[in-house]
Amino acid sequence: MRYRTDPSPLDKCAGAGQARAMDREGAMRPLDGLRVIELAGVGPGPFAAMMLADHGAEVIRIEREGRLSLPSDPVDRGRTTLSLDLREADERALLLDLVATSHALIDPYRPGRIEALGLGPDVLQARNPTLVIGRITGWGQSGPMSQRAGHDIDYLAMSGMLASIGPAEARPLPPLNLVADYGGGAMLLAFGMLAALIEVRGGAARGRVVDAAMSEGAALLGTILFGMRNAGLWTEEREANLLDGGMALYGTYRCSDGKWLAVGALEPQFAQQFLSVLELERTELFSTTLDPARWEAQRELIAERIEAEPRRHWLAAFQGKDACIAPVLTPAEAVRHPHHIARGAFAATPDGPVPAPAPRYDGDPLEPARSRHAPRDLLDQMGCDQSLAARIVSR
Repeated sequence: MRYRTDPSPLDKCAGAGQARAMDREGAMRPLDGLRVIELAGVGPGPFAAMMLADHGAEVIRIEREGRLSLPSDPVDRGRTTLSLDLREADERALLLDLVATSHALIDPYRPGRIEALGLGPDVLQARNPTLVIGRITGWGQSGPMSQRAGHDIDYLAMSGMLASIGPAEARPLPPLNLVADYGGGAMLLAFGMLAALIEVRGGAARGRVVDAAMSEGAALLGTILFGMRNAGLWTEEREANLLDGGMALYGTYRCSDGKWLAVGALEPQFAQQFLSVLELERTELFSTTLDPARWEAQRELIAERIEAEPRRHWLAAFQGKDACIAPVLTPAEAVRHPHHIARGAFAATPDGPVPAPAPRYDGDPLEPARSRHAPRDLLDQMGCDQSLAARIVSR
């Protein structure tokens, strides 16, 4: 269902006709009709904006000078970009005109920065009371660390999660920047904003200010770990627990060709099938797979068996078995895997394949979002002064 409020701010903007035309043409996505302003940042803010755009929102990015970005970054897809200098009064006024016709705004800056520009939540919501403002930071909008710089690894470290990842006798290893930046940051930012937008759609007179802290989001993703720890089922030693590579049937194993196999045979029915393929099901050592005292010896025996054959051998041996195994694929291998090809899990772009938008609706994959306006066209639709428009598009 297309997102609408009653009355919708989009009904007052020149772009509303395009959204209705898309509806008539049957090209609707769940968030069609939603307009989001993205103040340009790095990491979770752009990823959340990409998610919203992929699912139908019109995203207008307010670019800032000097922002680091990749050439042809797929995370930047689906935006109309305006380069505004928000230190200038006429360009701040233009942003406020845009706020009046929008549903939501993403603020990726440290606490207080947009207030210092004269664009704090009170100013923005004075112009549009139902505007939802999503604020994404590392440490949150308040607290003794709120102004401190950081990156994903720092927020993950403070969440308690980084201490649990990596080999037992080596340093903690960050799982790229996926947990705090994207799982605990971008995803929860998008979730919080959409929850607040549903509240507005239900009749709330004022939009929420969403305070998404990556350190808190990363901790939230580890809720099961805290639950197991509270129950006495998790230790603080790495590779000594059920889900951190400690259990012999939950980890990765090297094959004879140097490639890797992932094993996740936690439950007895999966463990039985896994062990039967390795011809270990009658070995007394594996009479239980949940005893930590046996895990090291079990790992050694499993590693010996798996390392004796190439990965293709094991994939063939496990074919048709519910043993919870999978090849550890490189990105290039993942793109070529028959399952992903069958589902259209990766989208072709001029710069190479990228993951397709997810989740999908009614079984059909979504195409990556595309920009809806040229910057000058959007400025003309807004009735922007011609000299100001020329200045903006010349940047």
